[in-house]
Amino acid sequence: MEPQIPQAESAAGHPPLESLAVQSLMNRDYESRPALFYERLRAEYGPVAPVDVLGVPTWLVIGYPQTLDILRDARGIWSKRLDSWRARREGRVPADWPLLPAFEVDNSVFRDGAELTRLRGAWSAGLRPFQDRTRPQARALERAVSSYADDLITVLSEGGGRSGWADLSAQYGRPLPLMVVGRLLGFRPERGEELLMDMWRLLDAGPDAAEASARLFGAVADVCAAKMVGPGDDLPSYMLAETPDLTIDELTREMLMVVGLIGDYTGTLICNTAAEVIIGESGARDSLSAGMIHEAINRAAISSPPMSNLTFRWPKTDVRIGRFTLAAGDPVMLSPAAAHTDPAFTGNMAPDSIYSSRAHLAWGAGPHACLGRDLATTITTIAVEKLFERFSELRLALPADQLPWRSSPMMRGLRSLPVNYTLAGEPPEAPAAPAAAPERPAQGDAGEDGDSGTMSFVRRFLRVLRRSDS
Repeated sequence: MEPQIPQAESAAGHPPLESLAVQSLMNRDYESRPALFYERLRAEYGPVAPVDVLGVPTWLVIGYPQTLDILRDARGIWSKRLDSWRARREGRVPADWPLLPAFEVDNSVFRDGAELTRLRGAWSAGLRPFQDRTRPQARALERAVSSYADDLITVLSEGGGRSGWADLSAQYGRPLPLMVVGRLLGFRPERGEELLMDMWRLLDAGPDAAEASARLFGAVADVCAAKMVGPGDDLPSYMLAETPDLTIDELTREMLMVVGLIGDYTGTLICNTAAEVIIGESGARDSLSAGMIHEAINRAAISSPPMSNLTFRWPKTDVRIGRFTLAAGDPVMLSPAAAHTDPAFTGNMAPDSIYSSRAHLAWGAGPHACLGRDLATTITTIAVEKLFERFSELRLALPADQLPWRSSPMMRGLRSLPVNYTLAGEPPEAPAAPAAAPERPAQGDAGEDGDSGTMSFVRRFLRVLRRSDS
């Protein structure tokens, strides 16, 4: 592994980052053929390249050994604190830079040292009941995820016979984890539909995103305040039990991460894994056929990690990587997607092998490694297994190279995953239209045509999504 060499007093030997000719990260190849884009950068610059991220010059680390070394940060020379960003301190970051609101959320993603240790301790304790499969909360959550998946598949396929068309992103992969978010946070059932829609608007970054974010922050703050008075069987309550001195503001900011981790990251991983299995070119299909669902997920995480590039970190001192010196306070973006194409990572792994290296970086590593990895993997496992249990055949409804990918400096996921399907069993019947609009059923009560409350909710939720997409 090439070491990072602190260069506090040495000359860089090249112009500063702000004066270098940089390539735009957001380009056609990055969006549609990222592996070729990373290969071109690596050939021209080596393991780190200067790029433009929506108007901000940034170092993009694309070498696997270098990315892993920085993530581990054994020498303590990397900071995640926003006040380490030299250009921001000097007023050179535009106030309207699109990623700034996400960076200024001020939660554990942008903390170091004792603050990070305290917050991660709360996270570990809060997630443990839902990730330890010997615990009743974990088993109950798995049953709920399986039920949500079944309900979504029933609704998207009802009334159309054994064969049909569906968008597995909009109708399955994305709403499923958002329903899990509502359960984990302990939202009251009567608020679920409204809050899930605001999560959707926020993650879509559409024209209503700012208003949705404000509403969501308020709703999560209300939940956190309520849990301080009356704890429940949910994530914020378990975090408070572990770290009682958490303030409402701190807990709210941490809970908003659940929307990203479970709602966005996991939803993207579900769709990316399903697409990899259906396309069948990366070994994911063979892994699933061999009963190794975790290997199928690994394959998808390697070829299309949901978070292609991580949030910035900043060196505390000048650091030499490859032929460049990264100055203290320069923004540095690590790219797991690029690292996974580095020959240093791929050299010992056959592209079509059923077995994959578990050394991929989709979950990060080191002090900021994802603590919810097991939970996200469990949700993805259930979701993908349920798809291939309920459908005997899933085929892409358009060529693989025409799938629409989401354009983002950090996330890489499918905007839609259109498929033609054949059900494995008898098709569900479409519910008869009610004579009059019924009152909203309480959770667990009968809804439309005797449905459970969950099924009625799923139908309402997907109808709202169809209207918002039209």
